[in-house]
Amino acid sequence: MTGLKLQVTSSKFARPLRLVTLTLLLCLPSGQASAFKILAPADQATLKSGEAVTVKVDLGRDTGVVTVRYYWYADQAETLVEQDEGKAGATAGKDKIADERYWQKDSATGGAIVATPFLTSTAQSEPPFGGAIRVPKEAIGRMRLLAVGEISRGRLGTRTVFDEVEVQVEPKADLTAIEFETEKPLRLGRTGQQATYGQVDTMGKVFDLPVVGVFADGVTRPLTSPSTGTTFKSSNENVIKVHSAYGLLQLVGNGKTTLTVANRGKKETLDVSVDVGEEPNQSPIADAGPSRTVKAGTKVELSGLKSRDPEGEALYYAWSQVRGSKVPLLDVNMPKASFLAPPVSEKRLFRFKLRVTDKQGADGLPAFVDVMVEP
Repeated sequence: MTGLKLQVTSSKFARPLRLVTLTLLLCLPSGQASAFKILAPADQATLKSGEAVTVKVDLGRDTGVVTVRYYWYADQAETLVEQDEGKAGATAGKDKIADERYWQKDSATGGAIVATPFLTSTAQSEPPFGGAIRVPKEAIGRMRLLAVGEISRGRLGTRTVFDEVEVQVEPKADLTAIEFETEKPLRLGRTGQQATYGQVDTMGKVFDLPVVGVFADGVTRPLTSPSTGTTFKSSNENVIKVHSAYGLLQLVGNGKTTLTVANRGKKETLDVSVDVGEEPNQSPIADAGPSRTVKAGTKVELSGLKSRDPEGEALYYAWSQVRGSKVPLLDVNMPKASFLAPPVSEKRLFRFKLRVTDKQGADGLPAFVDVMVEP
């Protein structure tokens, strides 16, 4: 086909020629990526924790890639700032899942500054820009594998491209026991406390229960996420309400309840007493706005202005990013946050989470918004 030339001198052939061109484009090999793409492991694949797998990418038309870095993220973990592993202090948390338990902290602000890659690969690797990567041994449930390619632009510096896949990770070993990483019995609140924002335990507070599984291979794995197969049950939902879809619990009344956590045929219970004051208060409702598609280079504004509190109180906002390569997100504690849509060579998904809290410390369930960025 390289020697094929078509010359049209009459307009009556224009429409057939367009049809021929479109047909030729549609007949391109389906395995050929048009942009930077993870070929292996496949999206939605099932992997085993601790096993070594081969990662493979197709650069497509994204020429000039010099390195590709690979990161593992747990389900809904917030995307951390990227930093080359060769920079000072970036080896902290090596071979750890990129989530809040393994964040390297900035010494001045205490904020997270880096997620250390599990693998940094170049053209000399085998396969090129890929290689062997180990699924984190403590991984379980839904995980994200993020690949970030760095493109050299000479004097213009560098830019990055990325792709990510979601996989389901299952341990090779059996679950032997479920444990709560908290005191037993658990006491929340204290008699006579006044509900206020920032109070540890208040009516309407939403929280996740720190629960882990001990497996026969000696590894302790977090079981809080529903994607791990965990179910929660409260014996008294007038005290603690279970939001099963999120794996979250909410304080809704004073009294006592028993929480039951089940996973892989194992169960464990935790007795809980709640005493957080009697002030009536309804939880706010978070609204992160509609999903949308934008062009690269566009300033994107995320709006939580439709979030509301049933009592009409002012709200506190917290925006974070949970899908896509990290973007600098501005005004994360304001009703509106914003970022500049980065350059992409193919449509890429960026997902953001909004949490709202009222003045008495009651939380709304998280709201999510997707922003698809296209070239």
